[in-house]
Parts: sequence; structure tokens; C-alpha cells
Amino acid sequence: MVDPGGHRYESVVDKQIRLAQERGDFDNLPGKGKPLPGLDDPHDEMWWVKSYLRHEGLSNDALLPPSIQLRKEVDRLPGTLRELPTEQAVRDAVAELNMRIVDFLRAPSGPRVRIGPVNADHAVSRWRTERTAPAPAVDPAAPEPQPRPRPRPTTPWWRRLLRRG
Repeated sequence: MVDPGGHRYESVVDKQIRLAQERGDFDNLPGKGKPLPGLDDPHDEMWWVKSYLRHEGLSNDALLPPSIQLRKEVDRLPGTLRELPTEQAVRDAVAELNMRIVDFLRAPSGPRVRIGPVNADHAVSRWRTERTAPAPAVDPAAPEPQPRPRPRPTTPWWRRLLRRG
């Protein structure tokens, strides 16, 4: 930087950078000559949060509102419980989830999502059947089952609307 009198002014930071360059501190750094990662990605305001979560090995579910987090956890519960070794561990996991659900229901926030406590006895019985039932053999040549079409209602749509109101 040059002042009006023609004298050169160098800030403390600029001087430190210049001295480090002269010493060669910036030579042979890892990634030298390589493009910056994510440079061509579309703009995202939350890029730094997502990169932090990726760096820490966390799921993007941490960014969701609590109601949706709990709903997703309830939906994934059978798979989570399948890994547990004992019935008591299953009951403890369900009790812990139910405690968080009840805490949320006391002071809900975020979008309204239908959620309620999980029945521990149903979870244990499902855990037992999934542990004792052999895995179904998958025949690669068998065609996938087609979904059944929904039956048409016999009542006209406008009458169904009148009944609701």
C-alpha cells in the first residue's frame, strides 16, 4: 500500500505473509495445484453446515425439525431393534424413544407430524418374530409382485366431503 507521499506502507499481517513466502512456508503444501473441492457445485447457503456434518460423520437428519426426526426414528425402529440382543435391550430402547416423544409432545415445535409413543409390547413381539423367522429366500428370476389397485369407492366424492364436514 502506498500513501500519498509515495511511501510504502505494509501492515503487520501483510509483512508476516511476505516473510512466510520468502522463507518458502507456502511451498509444497498438500493440495497444491489441485482444484478446490466443490468449486463447481451449485450454490448452497448451508454448504458449511453440510460439510461440517460430513466431516464429523453425522447424518443430515440433524438439520431436520424435532418432529420429523422423531417420526423418522419411529419409522426406522424395527430395523434398529432387530440388531439388539435381548428383550430388555429392546424395551430400554423403546422406553428411551418414548421418553423423547413425550418430551416433544409437551412442547411441540416445527411442522405438525402425527407421532405418539410406541407400544413396547408390540415392538417386542415384532422383534421376536423377526429374530425367529428365517429370511425369505429371494428368487432373482421371480417377477416383482404388482401392487393391487385400490378399490373404487361406491360413494361419490362429494358425499364423502359432506360426511366429513
